[in-house]
Amino acid sequence: MTNRNRLISLLTDKQKENGGLSEKVLADIAKSLDMSLSEVYGVATFYSFLSTRPLGKYVIRVCKSLPCYYKNSTMIVETLARELGIQPGETTSDGKFSFELTNCIGGCDKPPAMMVNDELHNGLTPEKVVNIIRGCK
Repeated sequence: MTNRNRLISLLTDKQKENGGLSEKVLADIAKSLDMSLSEVYGVATFYSFLSTRPLGKYVIRVCKSLPCYYKNSTMIVETLARELGIQPGETTSDGKFSFELTNCIGGCDKPPAMMVNDELHNGLTPEKVVNIIRGCK
């Protein structure tokens, strides 16, 4: 396997270990794979599931693709913003929750959908969202 083929796997692993991909982590990865920092940074910022900023213990990703949008994913976003006190792209001050919008997460059969870390939740209603979030607290 070439170094380029290992990059995404390594970025994903390091993000799980560190809660995000700091400049130092990216530089270390670039050095270990004999790649430029700009190449590694480009990949880290291209994929929505990778983050160059610290993430919360629970990363909530709401699908913004058409099936979810048509099933009123905006009400899910509004419910999360109200319940967490943050907007998409933000992390709670206690570092517990990060709130992101992302493209398709594979829940198109029962939209709207969101992920909490690696767990998919679909067929969401505001009540279900509140229960999921309160279960994390």
